[in-house]
Amino acid sequence: AEAAISRTTAYRYFPNQRLLLISAHPEVDRRSLLPESPPADLGARLALVVDEFIGITLDTEQQLRATLRVSLDPDTTRREKLLLRGGRAIGWIEDALAPLRERKSEAEVHRLAVAIRSAVGIEALVWLTDVAGLSREDAAGVMRWSAGTMLRAALVGGFPAAPQRV
Repeated sequence: AEAAISRTTAYRYFPNQRLLLISAHPEVDRRSLLPESPPADLGARLALVVDEFIGITLDTEQQLRATLRVSLDPDTTRREKLLLRGGRAIGWIEDALAPLRERKSEAEVHRLAVAIRSAVGIEALVWLTDVAGLSREDAAGVMRWSAGTMLRAALVGGFPAAPQRV
């Protein structure tokens, strides 16, 4: 209804609701969540990206939950390419952490971005609200705190260790 198209037109392009849900998301093309003139301070950069990412997550929570359900389908024959499971958020976080590349390796920056991503986004929101029983606002606060705490811990105590292969 918001797109002002009929069901017939929608199903011409998306033969079922599942494929429509997989394809529907407003942020698929954004390369960065930073403003045009981002701050130099690493903590401020990360806070801007995390705030924007949390805002996107809260604004599109229902679509993200639907896509998360699809991505968790145990029937691998039904898993279409999921636009929302493409790792964009890790790229957005790496963009915020870009100044670290002057002193840390690409792999270390990536591992830190992955660690921060594990605490921010729809998966964290679902756990914090549905399992821990927090309000959406409190969950957002915990995600912000977690991201900032991981950055400070990495700067003081070191970056997440590389995975050990067995």
